[in-house]
Amino acid sequence: MNVKNHLLMLLTAGVMFTAPAISGIAGQVQAAEPVAAKQKKSVKVPAMRDRVYSQLARAQKLADEGDRVSGFAVLDKVKDRLDSLNSYEKAMLFNFYGFMHYAGDDIQAAIASFEQVVKEQQIPESLLLSTSYSLAQLNMQQENYAGALAWLEKWQAANSKPLTANQQILLAQVHFQLKQYQGALGYIELAIAGTENAGDIPKENWLVLQRAAYYELGQSDKVTLVMEALVRYYDKAEYWLQLGGMYGETGQEKKQLAVMEAAWQAGYVAKSSDIISLAQLYLYHGVPYKAAKLLDEAIEKGDVIAQTQYLDLLAQAYMQAKEDKKAIPVLKKAAEIADNGKFDEKLAQTYLNLELWPQAITSAEKALERGQLSQESNMYLVLGMAQFNQQNYDQAILALQSAQNVAEKSGQSQKMAKQWLAYVKREKGQQMKLAKL
Repeated sequence: MNVKNHLLMLLTAGVMFTAPAISGIAGQVQAAEPVAAKQKKSVKVPAMRDRVYSQLARAQKLADEGDRVSGFAVLDKVKDRLDSLNSYEKAMLFNFYGFMHYAGDDIQAAIASFEQVVKEQQIPESLLLSTSYSLAQLNMQQENYAGALAWLEKWQAANSKPLTANQQILLAQVHFQLKQYQGALGYIELAIAGTENAGDIPKENWLVLQRAAYYELGQSDKVTLVMEALVRYYDKAEYWLQLGGMYGETGQEKKQLAVMEAAWQAGYVAKSSDIISLAQLYLYHGVPYKAAKLLDEAIEKGDVIAQTQYLDLLAQAYMQAKEDKKAIPVLKKAAEIADNGKFDEKLAQTYLNLELWPQAITSAEKALERGQLSQESNMYLVLGMAQFNQQNYDQAILALQSAQNVAEKSGQSQKMAKQWLAYVKREKGQQMKLAKL
């Protein structure tokens, strides 16, 4: 391998905290003449002498072979003659130090070395630009965002070329980390627009950064637009689900349901919390049977744990879908694992709706025994109505009187209990008259 082409010197543009890439010394040395010609009016770049170059090349070769200690020793010998070096040779010496420190993960030493490079006045513009940019990247890696921005501003001041998309994104990242979100968005939007105008799609991490900046600014509508782009370009489960959440947050419930249902069909709705969210959306939009089917299958597969709260939701879905019979085994299961009578209470009401009077009586009595009911008077009312329908008038009257008394003590309406009590007493009187005939 050609040693000159293998020697690595200039840190080049990177994206999102990535390690800087390095390019060759051969290109840098050859670039000195045209750059110097371009800068004749302001900066004359001296040539690198062969004896200096050969020592730098030797240091690099040792480092490439894994002997960094010997490589540094060679550089130190060159540094001992620092006063005899011209400005360009000094810059390249410190550039080598910087590269070798970076290769050894000593970022602080690399930064210090590269700072020495840009202190030299007579260096090629390309070296000044690449080193300034690299210093910005290295400061970014060290989470010194103010330092990164300072170096980027120096780099921009010396750079006459239009910014590339990657460079715009690095500037956006620095502004974002400094909580300068509007400034970050300006650079992100330039990068995305340029990329789309060229017929390409924006990189995923650009859109993620744009979304984060809009979120920090509280611009939910803009966050939603970015999420639409992420779904369109990158089609990941997390983006579909987040888009659904943003539609909900921005009051676009119909779109939220459509997106979540599409995500379900694509196999993206897998987590228990997401399945529950979709079931609740179905209920909210008046599609209870879909909610029930979704939950029932998820509980059967074990994707949703059969906890009382989810069994309750499933039972609600069946009842809203007018499938009370299917709700009964769900409520029974919930009642078995509950430590109160709340599900017995719901069972009693369901049995009453289905005109299963004995079961309604049994469940109502069990609910009253276990307690912690949402409305105790309702259970006495269920008992009274079920007993009446079995023509047990005396038991019905006792239960309805209890319903009235409990409602009165708790400050609840007694209207229903009073009406039923009066009705049952009339019916009992009619039956007694008929029995005498």
